Amino acid sequence: SRSCPHGRYFAIFLLLLVVKMSNISYHISNLLEKMTSTDKDFRFMATNDLMMELQKDSIKLDEDSEKKVVTMLLKLLEDKNGEVQNLAVKCLGPLVVKVKECQVETMVDKLCSNMMSDKEQLRDISSMGLKTVIAELPACSSGLSLTANICKKITSQLIGAIGKQQDVSVQLEALDILSDMLGRLSGTLVSFHASILTSLLPQLTSPRMAVRKRAIMALGHLVPSCSTALFTQLAEHLMAELGRAQPSSNTRTYIQCLAMVSRQGGHRVGEHLEKIIPMVVKFCSVEDDELREYCFQAFEAFIRRCPKEMSPHVPMVIKLCLKYMTYDPNYNYDVDEDQEVDESMDTEDWVDEDQESDDEYSDDDDMSWKVRRSSVKCLEAVISTRRDLLVELYGSVAPVLLARFKEREENVKADIFVAFVALLKQTRPVQGLNITASEPGDKEDPSITLLKKQVPTVVKALHKQLKEKSMKSRQGCFSLLTELAKVLPGDLGEHIPALIPGIIYSLTDKSSSSNMKIDALSFLHVLLCSHPPGVFQQHIKVFLPPVIQCVEDPFYKITSEALLVTQQMVRIMRPLEVPTSTFDVKPYVKDVFAGTLKRLKATDIDQEVKERAISCMGHIVSHLGDLLGSDLQPTLQIFLERLKNEITRLTAVKTLTLIAASALRIDLRPLLAEGIPILGSFLRKNQRALKLSTLSALNVIVLKYSDSLKPDMIESMLNELPGLIEESDMHISQMAVMLLTSLAKGCPASLVKIGNTALPGVFHLVHSPLLQGGALSAILDLLQVLVVTKTGNMGYNDLLKALMGPFHGSGKAADPTPIHRQSYYSVARCVAALSSVCPKEASGMVTSFIQEVKNPKTPEPVRILSFLSLGEVGRNMNLGGQKELKTVILEAFSSPNEEVKSAASCALGNICVGNLEEYLPFMLKEIGSQPRRQYLLLHSLKEVISACSSQSLLTHMEDIWALLFKNCECAEEGTRNVVAECLGKLTMVNPSQLLPRLKQKLSSGSPLARSTVVTAVKFTIVDQPVPIDSLLKGCIGDFLKTLQDKDPNVRRVALVMFNSAAHNKPSLIHSQLASVLPSLYKETQIRKDLIREVEMGPFKHTVDDGLDVRKAAFECMYTLLDNCLDSLDISEFLNHVEEGLKDHYDIRMLTFIMLARLSSLCPNAVVQRLDRLVEPLRATCTTRVKAGSVKQEFEKQEELRRSAMRAVAALLSISEVEKSPAMADFANQIRTNAEMASIFQSIQGDALSSTVESMDTS
Repeated sequence: SRSCPHGRYFAIFLLLLVVKMSNISYHISNLLEKMTSTDKDFRFMATNDLMMELQKDSIKLDEDSEKKVVTMLLKLLEDKNGEVQNLAVKCLGPLVVKVKECQVETMVDKLCSNMMSDKEQLRDISSMGLKTVIAELPACSSGLSLTANICKKITSQLIGAIGKQQDVSVQLEALDILSDMLGRLSGTLVSFHASILTSLLPQLTSPRMAVRKRAIMALGHLVPSCSTALFTQLAEHLMAELGRAQPSSNTRTYIQCLAMVSRQGGHRVGEHLEKIIPMVVKFCSVEDDELREYCFQAFEAFIRRCPKEMSPHVPMVIKLCLKYMTYDPNYNYDVDEDQEVDESMDTEDWVDEDQESDDEYSDDDDMSWKVRRSSVKCLEAVISTRRDLLVELYGSVAPVLLARFKEREENVKADIFVAFVALLKQTRPVQGLNITASEPGDKEDPSITLLKKQVPTVVKALHKQLKEKSMKSRQGCFSLLTELAKVLPGDLGEHIPALIPGIIYSLTDKSSSSNMKIDALSFLHVLLCSHPPGVFQQHIKVFLPPVIQCVEDPFYKITSEALLVTQQMVRIMRPLEVPTSTFDVKPYVKDVFAGTLKRLKATDIDQEVKERAISCMGHIVSHLGDLLGSDLQPTLQIFLERLKNEITRLTAVKTLTLIAASALRIDLRPLLAEGIPILGSFLRKNQRALKLSTLSALNVIVLKYSDSLKPDMIESMLNELPGLIEESDMHISQMAVMLLTSLAKGCPASLVKIGNTALPGVFHLVHSPLLQGGALSAILDLLQVLVVTKTGNMGYNDLLKALMGPFHGSGKAADPTPIHRQSYYSVARCVAALSSVCPKEASGMVTSFIQEVKNPKTPEPVRILSFLSLGEVGRNMNLGGQKELKTVILEAFSSPNEEVKSAASCALGNICVGNLEEYLPFMLKEIGSQPRRQYLLLHSLKEVISACSSQSLLTHMEDIWALLFKNCECAEEGTRNVVAECLGKLTMVNPSQLLPRLKQKLSSGSPLARSTVVTAVKFTIVDQPVPIDSLLKGCIGDFLKTLQDKDPNVRRVALVMFNSAAHNKPSLIHSQLASVLPSLYKETQIRKDLIREVEMGPFKHTVDDGLDVRKAAFECMYTLLDNCLDSLDISEFLNHVEEGLKDHYDIRMLTFIMLARLSSLCPNAVVQRLDRLVEPLRATCTTRVKAGSVKQEFEKQEELRRSAMRAVAALLSISEVEKSPAMADFANQIRTNAEMASIFQSIQGDALSSTVESMDTS
């Protein structure tokens, strides 16, 4: 150790460790000694101190200390003081993971034997101890043997305890602990499952109801993880018992058990339902209210957990629900109605009658409300799971639910409201399926039409309820009305007078709870937002006082909601978008302003209230600022103060933007000197939302107050802008460029130095491959303004030089970096934008571009850019005067450089757009006479059809159509695709005339022509509403019939077209799905007749000609999952996903993604298939590539494994999944295999970071 310093350090470390261990042992010994004290306070404090020590991660006990601590704690369980006992139990939890397995076994043995004790207190405390130990045992997936061994030890003793019929309390505790253990650690008890089932089944006939209920709970926890054979044994036992001749008290237990089993492992019950349903239906007619309640609970479980198997039985279940939700044999609802009609009825007779009935019957004995409630809940399950029956439900169920709003029992009424709300939620259009707006001749959704007819009845039924004393009923009313207002925006306008009294009552009633007021305000806000201002203006006088009163409420949640309502009321009182409004707002300004100002000034209030007070006052100033008089400027100063506060600055910036943009032209000049430097400083903050809001605010201020901006104010903005214009965040760059444009328009003199500060960043952005859309448009506007205003001494030629400079140096030794293709298009757009405002300079520039492309020494990048620039300029300027242009372009079609050819083709198309009469006939002639240039010329034609208006193309339509159809059977697929795109876009010019012609061509004998026509239809389907939609909806079925075509290529393009429709306009294909899905699913199957072997020298290579079609089919399935989920039979869908998991690499990748998506969309259906889904996933994750394979094979397999792991991670996010033995085993295999565990962890990390990223961007 003298020669090795590391040895000395290690010796010192060991010495310190020994000292620390001895200190802990000494401390523990002291505590144990105090625990033997006769003073209960000493014992309590010592036990408490021990618990604190055990909860520390750093504590390590030696073997002797472990034994002493365990012995002492077990002894303290018998302490005379209850508090000491409870603390001892709490110590057992952390002790489980701190001591060796033999000590845990000692604890468990002692606790189990104590459970059999005659002393009730000891039994209770020991059962608590066992539950604590079970809760702290490591999960089965951790791979530790401790859990399995301890569970087996406990289980064997519990099974013995359950069999002790003579002591019910022992049975109850044993069943309780067994439930806990099965619920958490069922996977470790597989060997005991059979004996557990054997011991639990007799308990279902126990004379004690509590024993039965706990046995049912335990069976429920056993079901998800037990084997199929055991489940069948349980199901057959229950069916046999239910099949006995006479219903008895045991029947209720067995029905309850069936419901529990279905809830916990529903998919397994599905195969037995055909035998079970008739029995349950039969028991509904037995005169036993409790039995009926349990029958409906069972139906509810079956409907939610076995939707497919229950489908044939749903009509019968609905019929039973409707019958029994009105089942109230002990109450006459007509009496209430008669009393309302006949006020003069003699009350004495009623009193006598009541007294007589009281003698015979007590309301406490009435169990019929439970039958009504369970039937309503069952009905709600049907409504929530069967959107396909919506129209039928509105016809048969909705009227009965409405009639039951008069229900006397509060709990039942609440569930009736919940059921009706479920019906309304189902009526909301499913995202993706909403038919495109403003299509002529489109019919309204039939369910919406039926609901609109029932609105008066709904309002009438709720009118009285809203003034009832019962808050639960009123909350149910508001929940229902809120949903109704969301489903039918604008349709409650005529009923508002009937709703006002109820809203006012809930807001002003002193007995109303906070939640009651919040619900009323929330409904009022939805109502205000979903109706036009004119509907409410006449009622402002009534609504405003109670809302302002709520603004002053001491509870922050009420204040927050009231401020939101006030804000919307301000917009309604004086809608700036309706300048003709005649409503007199002056009487209300003072109250609204005073109430909001009080909250705006307060600094000691909740963050949400602060933000909403700022926003609300912003709306008041924006809409009523001209009526505030001397209060306006002090209020604006408060906004300035809020701008300085880090907590409220973002809301204050948004509010200032609103005020600055107001049509009332509010005078913000007093704020600018101090406010603009503050706003400028926000552009340096690392908070994206704040930067965007600040840029928006500054832009509005510059546009409105440019004449009031001092040089130092502008300087504070300009200094920050260069750092914001960068390609890492295009949206911020766009906003910054827009601000520059506004400054150039309003204060051109202030941008003298822009050439050295902000403009280099702008030019860098122009040359970025990421520039497109809004950011590009903003730069085009800026360049035009700079030239027109001569800002920063930047003329046309200076800007052109800066834009085109990199292309002249590209590829040379000094700058070997190639320029991205997108940069050429961006610069060409900029050149055209500059030329449009400088026509004199533009003509000379066009000539120089023509010379550049003619000159053989011109570098290729410059030639490409020149062609693209000529095209963009020619799009907006007639270049007919340039006689040699056509020749130059056609010569470029023979260039050896593909990029030059493409640029020339694009240029020809764009020039033709600007000079249609001269260039289009020339182009059509060339397409007909130049087969070698046809592909490029067709691309030019595509540009023309895409860019020109329908009106300008009509005169040339027939010529173009004839030419395209001549080429629709071209052998070259690339040419056919361009022809198809041209046909599709041309059809949109005159759909009523051209769509039928496309349809006629489907009968063509040539498969090439058919594939071109189907592809053309794909190009008529766009994600925006267009006139062709209504015509296409009527005939798309004919085009989809090509999914059954004999030619595989026609079927493939039909699938691509179907996928496009499902993605862009699901409403087109929604009605066709029933007939199309069988053809789609058929294409997912591997066809052996399309697989062939090709000999390549000494090797044989397998070629699958059906792979592309299968891939297209699976891509369609994925799209349908997102946009047409409610029309799919998920069970059938999963059959094909399951097959895809064993298919080719490309298809497996797709099905893994689908499986992950299904896990979140339809978890129940996925759980039903789990055992069959796990094996293909396991096979993918464990397959290894043969040694000596090429690098690509290793990469493909690695990507497959990662994709499969993503699917596994998605499956494991379903709560019930690890109860499946197959999945639990696979999860354990992943965790114990270092390689698979590493991949799994990295995927979970990726998922977490993507979630954080999405949160940032939002």
